[in-house]
Amino acid sequence: MEYLIKLSRLKLLRFTFSLVITVISTTGFSQTTNSKKANGNGNVTISGELRQWHNITLNLAGPFTNEADKVINPFTDYRFNVIFKHESGSPKYTVPGYFAADGNAAESGATSGEIWRAHLSPDRIGKWTYTILFVSGSGVAISDLSGKTVAPYHGVTGSFEIKPTDKSGRDFRGKGRLQYVGRHYLQFAGNGEYFLKAGPDSPETLLGSVDFDNTIARKKNVPLKTWTSHVKDWNNNDPVWHNNKGKGLIGALNYLASKGVNSISFLPYNAGGDGDNVWPFVERNDKFHYDCSKLDQWEIVFAHAQKLGLHLHFKLQETEIDDNRKRNGANIIDIPLKSGEIVAVPESLDGGKLGPERKLYLRELIARYGHHLALNWNLGEENTQTPEEQRAMALYIKETNPYNHNIVIHSYPNMQDRVYTPLLGNGSVLTGASLQNMWNETHAKTLQWVKASDLSGKAWVVANDEQGSANLGVPPDPNYDGFNGTAGEGNDAYDLNDVRRYTLWGNLMAGGAGVEYYFGYKLTQNDIIAEDFRSRDKSWEYCKIALDFFKDNNIPFWEMKNENELVGNFSADNSIYCFASKNELYLVYLPLGGKANLDMTLASGEFTLSWFNPRTGGSLSPETIIGGGQSVLLSAPSEKEDWLAVVKRKK
Repeated sequence: MEYLIKLSRLKLLRFTFSLVITVISTTGFSQTTNSKKANGNGNVTISGELRQWHNITLNLAGPFTNEADKVINPFTDYRFNVIFKHESGSPKYTVPGYFAADGNAAESGATSGEIWRAHLSPDRIGKWTYTILFVSGSGVAISDLSGKTVAPYHGVTGSFEIKPTDKSGRDFRGKGRLQYVGRHYLQFAGNGEYFLKAGPDSPETLLGSVDFDNTIARKKNVPLKTWTSHVKDWNNNDPVWHNNKGKGLIGALNYLASKGVNSISFLPYNAGGDGDNVWPFVERNDKFHYDCSKLDQWEIVFAHAQKLGLHLHFKLQETEIDDNRKRNGANIIDIPLKSGEIVAVPESLDGGKLGPERKLYLRELIARYGHHLALNWNLGEENTQTPEEQRAMALYIKETNPYNHNIVIHSYPNMQDRVYTPLLGNGSVLTGASLQNMWNETHAKTLQWVKASDLSGKAWVVANDEQGSANLGVPPDPNYDGFNGTAGEGNDAYDLNDVRRYTLWGNLMAGGAGVEYYFGYKLTQNDIIAEDFRSRDKSWEYCKIALDFFKDNNIPFWEMKNENELVGNFSADNSIYCFASKNELYLVYLPLGGKANLDMTLASGEFTLSWFNPRTGGSLSPETIIGGGQSVLLSAPSEKEDWLAVVKRKK
């Protein structure tokens, strides 16, 4: 057999010189060998700020290996878990660990080494103990096999002390872990705050950036991002890698935080999808070997986002690659979810099933990033797996991830009934819905799934994460790059003011958990190529105004529900919205100003009425006194502009 010999894949600015040779046969299959170094001696070091809610990293000097090894695959053939336990006995977490090459791969670009890692973000102060579980065996990392214990690593124990957090402000380390608590809103476990989100859904190719190792553009019309527009937003002492890489993307996060939004969204895997430039593997089609340096660089970005108060929305896959079922063109509703014509989609993980590829993918992401405090796992964008496959995937995430993070699913607009209904209540471990709808259907659809989840006995966290149409979405600001400010034509035309009225406030007044804004394909800075968040600068300001209203005025939104009937809106249309805690607090949103009658006939006592301006924010207008037991006429301060009436019990 004839062989060709070449150096292993080049990574940008790699300065490590452990010899790695890839031997490629004429059959096209490859095998990798290293100049074998000694295995680690089992020493453990604990790094990070030893404080509550901070990332505590356990580094184990374990077996020496290479990320491309096949004889003993470090990702499948070793199962490295760590049991972390508080001195009181609770909490106790079994955390999946991972192979980390030389422990500095983000900088060195290393592919081999003896460092193995696990992360903890501790809930409580005091003494914590750890116990390492390290076993080997073919496929043991993604199976229930007991495996063979590996000495001297298995059974190693130790302890460390955790001090109180010293962080405050937007930094999530001052708030605690964001958890599902059985309500329509997530809650921070540290300070008890409830969470409303707002931020960009686009670009889904956020991680398709030129500064990440081994990241390439496969489509001419989808170049890698440089984030040049945001380099100016990078600050001294902000993180970089390879001396000066990452400034643009880090700066983009700084910009978003400065605008007051609190979430970002991205695909960690889109091979075969619209962007086809993001995958966590050493090679696009090698689903069993993970790229240590690239994934460590992602971690730098995610950690910075969390310090800035930016929630991480992991969209785990996209519709083109979530299974092997045939698409039926634009008639997407005709996709048979249970059977469907099977076609070859090599990029899909196990053809949609919960098999070894999917299990390893989820385990690696959870091991590397599950310690972050504010995130959700989204089963997939426009997901078309069967309910059985969706349930299995969600359950595997819940069982592998030691923390109670939100688990959601995204669907085509016209498939929501079919996708969501079987998963409600005890139908799955899902805790939320990631909605895609036309921008002006947000209120009705949010309300539909808030109510449906209530009826199922398990409240879902319902966010509006994508606004149609696919070609338009949320438009750029007027005059950005010559844009006139209007999306669509004729009776279908709309602008950012309509998005504010009917998408942002439409979701919030329905009992929704917030929004992420999608950038349509036919507009500048779209979902695939966007790298300038200033294109929607004014929309971020409107988001901040809404978030600040609830926070600054101590609105207990988690105790409120939609009460449109009190203002005569019995069809959940966009004429007027009411969100209330009956007999205590009423918010009435008038999208176009004017007058409205609020039914307070069952309320008693005195109330105050004031007005809030959703366009400019700021303080509430001076209060006027009104009485319960009657229908109250509300007259907005101006016509044809949106206003929010705040009616609350007089103290």
